Amino acid sequence: MGMTMTQKILAAHAGLESVQAGQLIEAELDLVLGNDITSPVAIHEIDKMKVDGVFHKDKIALVMDHFVPNKDIKSAQHCKCVREFACKNEISNFYDVGEMGIEHALLPEKGLTVAGDVIIGADSHTCTYGALGAFSTGVGSTDMAAGMATGKAWFKVPSALKFVLTGKPAKWISGKDIILHIIGMIGVDGALYKSMEFTGDGIQYLSMDDRLTIANMAIEAGGKNGIFPVDDLTRAYMKEHSKRPFVEYEADEDAEYDATYTIDLSTLKPTVSFPHLPENTRTIDEVGDVAIDQVVIGSCTNGRMDDLRIAAKVLEGKKVKKGLRVIVIPATQKIYLQAMEEGLLRTFIEAGAIVSTPTCGPCLGGYMGVLAEGERCVSTTNRNFVGRMGHVDSEVYLASPAVAAASAITGKISGPEEVM
Repeated sequence: MGMTMTQKILAAHAGLESVQAGQLIEAELDLVLGNDITSPVAIHEIDKMKVDGVFHKDKIALVMDHFVPNKDIKSAQHCKCVREFACKNEISNFYDVGEMGIEHALLPEKGLTVAGDVIIGADSHTCTYGALGAFSTGVGSTDMAAGMATGKAWFKVPSALKFVLTGKPAKWISGKDIILHIIGMIGVDGALYKSMEFTGDGIQYLSMDDRLTIANMAIEAGGKNGIFPVDDLTRAYMKEHSKRPFVEYEADEDAEYDATYTIDLSTLKPTVSFPHLPENTRTIDEVGDVAIDQVVIGSCTNGRMDDLRIAAKVLEGKKVKKGLRVIVIPATQKIYLQAMEEGLLRTFIEAGAIVSTPTCGPCLGGYMGVLAEGERCVSTTNRNFVGRMGHVDSEVYLASPAVAAASAITGKISGPEEVM
């Protein structure tokens, strides 16, 4: 019986010739990731283990990104804990204020994730790195602790769903529209503990930023991971950003999938996820008249250069609707600098938006844009659960940067065609 792409990666890291869905394995890890919220718990667990340091100081990444610069005493204490641990263990990949970025944008940019890797992170959106052909998945802080101590993790080998992407997307259709369409189609538990494996001729039309967005939100369908095949675009990206060798894996022709879905990208329309689940999707022509109070453009899902360029293109020469708050958050310092050099920050500010330092910030109701009772926000983030960005009686609508920027101009959920 053949193996999927994910199963081949896991077999190689478990030292086995083959694995099958449901099998329990122990796999070697290439990278263990934590942030300022999840790492302190893992660090306290490591203290209980009484182990002598970490398994490899170069294979751990600690990124201060959720509440930095620190918003209060508690977040400052968390970062201090991680800072001291990183110093004590000489962690090579520790990113604090001035170097930090949103972790899932920062790690590929820094070349820490490449094809063929097995990566765990104490953050559910660690599945982002499947865009590069890696197996990456979110774990709890105790699993992170065990990974940092031993360099290994236990997995139940996932079964898989196959998504065949065909055709060329229309103008304004991005990776965010594609993954929202998929989640709307299969539901938030449609891929529960399964590998979401993307293939098809339509992938050639997806930028690396599109693929990172799609893999990032695999968890919103319940997926264990999302993964793309390695092609010339992937190779070029890895060679530009990383000096690490990488290994390419391909699914066997007789690999087994629980289900196969074919999606013609040319038929998709801008898609919006209504409260309070990512599966509550509607196309832009179905949204109706929904007035909003705030727009957020950023996050580990949509804070990259493509996202900022698209948003700036929609906003250029226009003004944010009076009374609306628009917050733009570049995902990393490098992206922030490039956006500044390209004049995008000027475009945002002249339109009436503000630009923040890289942070997760409002995505999880942290800071830099928390919602009050009854307020509505169009956001390029990845979750719209009850109270996700603030008050339990606020509402979050998930959308692409193009839709978010257009909505900022009109003051209601709108497609880019309405303002261009």
